[in-house]
Amino acid sequence: MESSSKIASEKESFILSKKWRDTLVGYAFVLPFLILFVIFTLYPIARGFWISLHRWELVGTNIQFIGLRNYELLLTDDLFWRSMKNTAYFVVLSGPLLVIVGLLFALMLSRKIRGMGFFRTMFYMPNILSVAVVGVIFSRIFAPDRLGLLNVLFGQLGLEAIPWTLDRNLAMPIIVLTTLWWTVGFNALIFLAGLQGINENLYDAAKVDGANNWQLFRHVTIPGLRRPMTFVMVLQVIASFQVFGQVDLITQGGPAGATRTIVYYIWERAFEFWHLGYGSAMAFVLFIVMFVLSITQLYLQERGA
Repeated sequence: MESSSKIASEKESFILSKKWRDTLVGYAFVLPFLILFVIFTLYPIARGFWISLHRWELVGTNIQFIGLRNYELLLTDDLFWRSMKNTAYFVVLSGPLLVIVGLLFALMLSRKIRGMGFFRTMFYMPNILSVAVVGVIFSRIFAPDRLGLLNVLFGQLGLEAIPWTLDRNLAMPIIVLTTLWWTVGFNALIFLAGLQGINENLYDAAKVDGANNWQLFRHVTIPGLRRPMTFVMVLQVIASFQVFGQVDLITQGGPAGATRTIVYYIWERAFEFWHLGYGSAMAFVLFIVMFVLSITQLYLQERGA
């Protein structure tokens, strides 16, 4: 009896020590990522919040702790709320377009025909360009003077030139169109990967039951793309709230602030007027907004799963 209990005790001790070793090995694999995550993500967030509690000039020579006063100023800053409104308008315009058009492109590119690899590459190519290149291209296409590409074409047709980026009603749609052309290829790639992961037997079974193309799309394709759809939507909201480069290169926040997004306003206050503390306060509020929206989207998607 003593021998068997001793063997059982040694066996239990061996199992526990093996679990500890496996746990330590797991942490060893994760540790490099955790270190980089803390250095490049958590620390900048904490540092940004600390700066937001100060009156902090860009060069760091005039620093004064003022608590939550920067956040109090946000409540009465008309430009801040107007920038948030412009950003929300951009998200509402661009978000559904980028998801729907990306899905349509993925459906077209998923067809098994000769040479489809070439078209997949062409649809994704704009995504590899930098925002500087994309901004310069579209700033020349929609230039408000007679040297803009579209206005040159209109002139040859005997039509009047249109002040594209100087029109309050056209400026933001131009930013949306630029973003759509530039980034929709990435969404199409994610959806394409999701389509290729759907079991073909599901389509065959639905066709046997008499399902038409719309019913196949609604009851097989859409449920099969639930997780890619969630990923694209969350990523799209985060990216859209951070729109900056297109605005800076094409409209510079104009006309009359119609395209001044929140990130562009943060940049103005922090790096043009040197109000780094106030800019950090706005950036932290933006972080909270994006975090809440992302968590809400994930919750709703999982609840509907």
